[in-house]
Amino acid sequence: MTVFQAFSLTGRTAIVTGGTGLYGTPIARTLAEAGAHVVITSRSAARAEAAASVLRAAGLAASGVALDLSDPASIAGLPARLDSGVDILVNNAVHRQGGDLFATSAADWDATSAANSRGLFLVTQTVAAAMIERGTGGAILNIGSIYGITGPDFGLYAGTSMTMPLFYAYDKAGMVGLTRHLAVQLGPHGIRVNCLAPGGLADGTQPASFVERYCARTPLGRLATESDVTGALLLLVSDAGAYITGVTLPVDGGFTAH
Repeated sequence: MTVFQAFSLTGRTAIVTGGTGLYGTPIARTLAEAGAHVVITSRSAARAEAAASVLRAAGLAASGVALDLSDPASIAGLPARLDSGVDILVNNAVHRQGGDLFATSAADWDATSAANSRGLFLVTQTVAAAMIERGTGGAILNIGSIYGITGPDFGLYAGTSMTMPLFYAYDKAGMVGLTRHLAVQLGPHGIRVNCLAPGGLADGTQPASFVERYCARTPLGRLATESDVTGALLLLVSDAGAYITGVTLPVDGGFTAH
């Protein structure tokens, strides 16, 4: 196998939860470009199908499926809606609601937990069971964050409408422990479980003051690009990373090295 063949996903099926958002869109495109049939999920069937149609128009294999991570019945029915088995699961979806400690209500916490905690658990349980039954292994990748492994620097957001919500730190830190636990449990079945922890992603909407502060704090002096994130992602879900499991990989330009 050549190094390029090791990164190929030809013949594999990959599910990307939240596949229409800031991270989900480039993740889905990268998996499809690597040869996978990508199943893009969203709470909106129309949004999922629209995202899939963009990839199909580029000659790539993709389909859109409605999936509500806050609804156990929606998750339970996922395997039956797919034409083939699942080789790769990318847990990317995140429900955003609430702010810091004093700007988060009990209702906010319950809503985020239903999707980001219970939903993450249920979709992983459902897909992992299908992988085990199929008997050909697989890869599960959790999309975490630098704020799952380090505390927030609120000074970065001073004078802007941006902040770092409490639920986000809780959920993304939980992904780190979940990743290790599942890597140990699922490893004997040939299923690898890893976590990608991106830093700030340049999206063209951040205030200049935030960008300047963030870049000054980051050893490589810039925000992440889509290719920074997707390059690491492809390593962790392909045969190129066949001996990597239980790892949380920061892709942050050195932000967490301080």
